[in-house]
Amino acid sequence: MKVYNLGSLNVDYVYSVDHFVSAGETISSEKMEVFPGGKGLNQSVALARAGAAVIHGALLGDGADFLAEQLASSGVDISKIKRVTGSPGHAIIQVDASGENCIMIYPGTNRCLDASYVEDFLSDAEEGDVLLAQNETNCLRDAFALAKKKGMKIAFNPSPYNGFIDSVPKESVDLWFCNETEGAALTGVSDPDGICEEFIEKYPASSLVLTLGESGSMYCDKLGVTRQSAYRAEAVDTTAAGDTFTGYYLACIASGKSVAEALATASRASAITVSRMGASSSIPMIEEL
Repeated sequence: MKVYNLGSLNVDYVYSVDHFVSAGETISSEKMEVFPGGKGLNQSVALARAGAAVIHGALLGDGADFLAEQLASSGVDISKIKRVTGSPGHAIIQVDASGENCIMIYPGTNRCLDASYVEDFLSDAEEGDVLLAQNETNCLRDAFALAKKKGMKIAFNPSPYNGFIDSVPKESVDLWFCNETEGAALTGVSDPDGICEEFIEKYPASSLVLTLGESGSMYCDKLGVTRQSAYRAEAVDTTAAGDTFTGYYLACIASGKSVAEALATASRASAITVSRMGASSSIPMIEEL
């Protein structure tokens, strides 16, 4: 089983601050660092470092070759990445004294995909392979339709959750990856148990992995719910924690592990990620777990 990740590539500008800037306020940053990032890139790196076979699809903008280099050095197949003229995606990330973050994204070339590129990206995909996507790229409807035609499974992380989600054929998704905020937006319910109950009611043919930060994680489908406690770690930077979880979970399932084993492994990997600065650079190798 191979994972085809149609995923964003971002240059992350990370600012260390005492607290998040509020409306009308000007603050000074203690430090600014530049990292390779983007939910797509982070998830591909996590998949590869967890031992999965992953092919990344994206348009790479000007001056961002180091993003492809980060993928390749982690073991990701980058042969389908196409270099184009234009500004790459980038993110402005504030990290406060407790390690929490807030993020603003400019999509750049991540939203310049077209149907012909999607067809080329999935040209070698086979029945049983997985299409992974996030809401940081366009052409999701085209990608989902082609994946279903090929008999692929679709895994989707609807982040950031915004109006673009309405254009996605939600019934096509086999596996959703959501945090509490995204789960609430998807179901209209705010508490985790309620989110799972409403999800199963609305999407009985799908399954949901719900990450809950310090409260752990949950998996639910029409057969029931599996819970996992969080592994404790000193949080330095929570950027990419959810992406690490997604990549490690999918890699475990692809290798034949159970849902419970996948949740536990993904939780350990995420705990290591939050103890380090940066996005993809903070994602652990499987041996570290």
